[in-house]
Amino acid sequence: MPFTLATWNINSVRLREGLVAQLLRDEAPDILCLQECKSPVDKIPTETFRDLGYTHMIARGQKGYNGVAILSRLPLTDAGDRDFAALGHARHVAARLEDGTTIHNFYVPAGGDKPDREVNEKFGQKLDYLTEMRDWFHAERPERAILVGDLNIAPREDDVWNHKQLLKVVSHTPVEVEHLAQTQDAGGWVDVTRQDIPQGNLYSWWSYRSPDWDAADKGRRLDHVWATPDISGAAHGSRVLRDVRGWEKPSDHAPVLATFDL
Repeated sequence: MPFTLATWNINSVRLREGLVAQLLRDEAPDILCLQECKSPVDKIPTETFRDLGYTHMIARGQKGYNGVAILSRLPLTDAGDRDFAALGHARHVAARLEDGTTIHNFYVPAGGDKPDREVNEKFGQKLDYLTEMRDWFHAERPERAILVGDLNIAPREDDVWNHKQLLKVVSHTPVEVEHLAQTQDAGGWVDVTRQDIPQGNLYSWWSYRSPDWDAADKGRRLDHVWATPDISGAAHGSRVLRDVRGWEKPSDHAPVLATFDL
């Protein structure tokens, strides 16, 4: 059965409950993976989503920070979570569909401002997190799986507004890009978005600091949809909902969607 999946760093699910509901009404993805929910699980406004047909949720949360949730119109079972780099953060959750497809929802650490682990502990934590993801995929090669989320890295030159200017900016530094590539290779993951949209600048995040984000268009593609090779060929219809970034009091991220004919 075909299904459409969306991933979105919502930057507080309670503050932006109305925006989530609007997306669910307007786009009606079968599955919505949220990151940076900033809420304990029992405080997520599930009644609003349930009224729109999203009767299933698998989530991990914590007060005020991090947090990941998978909302679905399709039945899901909890497939666990892992605390990569032992940070004690709610940054990963997995769910399994009835057909056996596993969905991993990730919120990789942003990494702070300085790309130097000697002076910036957060940058070291980000690299360690990715290294442990890589090692896990090496040890337990995923099959029939989809990985989505805010991975906080824009890997390609056309995933950022200016490659040369951002080479020393966290999210596009060579060491981060290499760590992400190793993680992707370890699981054999296929970048579904770029499989569908192989050429051209493509962004999913625009800073709040920009007075006119749309006109300046200084974006980065931080949000990703990957799939294992056994199902990546079933993916199509990838798109970034750029207009959502312009909604009232928005997240600084836009949703990314893909459809899978499984």
